[in-house]
Amino acid sequence: MAAKIELAGRNEILRLRRELGEIPRELQRRLRPLMRREGQPVLQDARRRASWSTRIPAATKLSTSFTRRRAGLHIQVDRRRAPHARNWEDLMGRGEARWPVFGNREIWSGLPSRPFLEDAAFARGPAVVAAINQAIDQTAREMGFR
Repeated sequence: MAAKIELAGRNEILRLRRELGEIPRELQRRLRPLMRREGQPVLQDARRRASWSTRIPAATKLSTSFTRRRAGLHIQVDRRRAPHARNWEDLMGRGEARWPVFGNREIWSGLPSRPFLEDAAFARGPAVVAAINQAIDQTAREMGFR
């Protein structure tokens, strides 16, 4: 399940990519554990908010990336392990999770959605973004960047 949630604040990773072209491997090696450590509170909060499900918390994972298209910290749910997570997160904005009754696509049933990932990102995200940006600045300074 991929829901792109942009939080307010500057993205230092993208700024580094623009200025350097590519982030050096040594800098990536130093930043990755810092970013994972700072992202743990959001991951734990998302898992806690999805504790009503038996599969979603175990299928939720955190990853880091330094590529041009996906630079940053990513929290996602494995759709093979928890295919229902997409419906409950309400990515379509309907306000409810829907499914066909016994496979009949003319009759639908539904319940109110129970967003977990977006709420966790907005609740704890700004502090995480600030901490990651500070860690990036400090690590870059230690490596000799301005």
